[in-house]
Amino acid sequence: MNEAVLERMRARARAVRTRAAVQRWHYRQRHLAAGVWFRLRRVLADASAAYAISEHDARQLIAEAYQPEACGREVSPEKLMLFVDEPRLAKLRQRRPIPVGLGPEFFAARAIALIAFDDGERR
Repeated sequence: MNEAVLERMRARARAVRTRAAVQRWHYRQRHLAAGVWFRLRRVLADASAAYAISEHDARQLIAEAYQPEACGREVSPEKLMLFVDEPRLAKLRQRRPIPVGLGPEFFAARAIALIAFDDGERR
């Protein structure tokens, strides 16, 4: 058999194995995560804005009776996700706006303050 044809077949076999591995990973994420991805998306659907904040500020907000979202504890590493009203958020020095969604900035942040569309109703 021609060496070029054989190499194309090997490349195609590698591509098929790679796709199968990715599909297995997606299946595990969807079916073994007990619905955490749905709950995360549901929380983010209620948010009009998101800010990465320090863990110290998040703990202080919890001490002020802001409730952390339970789904934040279900991911690894854990996230402190809190709905905060805009006047209180404005008082935090260490805040950085991030896109509302399951993107790299969201996953990099350890503590996230969310602004609800109905501002303050989720406290």
